[in-house]
Amino acid sequence: MNLKYPYQFDSSRRTAQVDTPGHIRDMIEQMLLTSPGERVNRPTFGTGTAQLVFAPNSDVLAAAQQQVIQASLQQWLSGVIRVQSVDVSAEDSTLLITVQYTIVQTQQQQTQQFVYGGASQ
Repeated sequence: MNLKYPYQFDSSRRTAQVDTPGHIRDMIEQMLLTSPGERVNRPTFGTGTAQLVFAPNSDVLAAAQQQVIQASLQQWLSGVIRVQSVDVSAEDSTLLITVQYTIVQTQQQQTQQFVYGGASQ
């Protein structure tokens, strides 16, 4: 069962579910929004991207975060996806993250974009 993230109910008042590609996208987003040390039994889980809203935006920050994201995805989701590329770019007050990956189970290629900071929040 793939639960929808964030947790919610469907129209029949049951736990909302999502298809496999949607569930994987949700797992990647959870990885991006979780800070290392935030989960008690998984102290290295997460990338800390959500905290970057309070940091000065720059190309150096984007390059460093790109490495952190790629390493975290490979460590925690390697049984589910094969990461092809991670691109992080700093544009004004936003951080644009593009993740290209292949779903291991179906060999389906996916590209997901996440935008943090700026007016998108």
